[in-house]
Amino acid sequence: MENTLRMTLLFDFYGLLLTDRQQDVFQMYFHEDLSLGEIGDELEVSRQAIYDILKRVAFILEEFENKLGLVKKHQERQTIYGEILRLVDLLRADGQDSPHVTAIEDNIQKARTTS
Repeated sequence: MENTLRMTLLFDFYGLLLTDRQQDVFQMYFHEDLSLGEIGDELEVSRQAIYDILKRVAFILEEFENKLGLVKKHQERQTIYGEILRLVDLLRADGQDSPHVTAIEDNIQKARTTS
């Protein structure tokens, strides 16, 4: 399951850099939960060909991440946003709620959903 989550996250960041065929096979396998045989039947190729495409896609996606690091940077930002929101909660707990604290919280929430 962890590998599936990682591959899906890498695909979210780098999927458009793959060929159409690679994108289709990835989508069928990871998003539509089709078996290698079902995908092979759909695309009129062997199960082994689908396996090879998926292995190649995994390699390509990992290479993009190794070179660009977008997923790692995204995860680091998400951690920082979470820490800032925790600090906002502490300010509120200390009775220091103000429009500025609310603005910080709102902006962090926006940043979390757009990055």
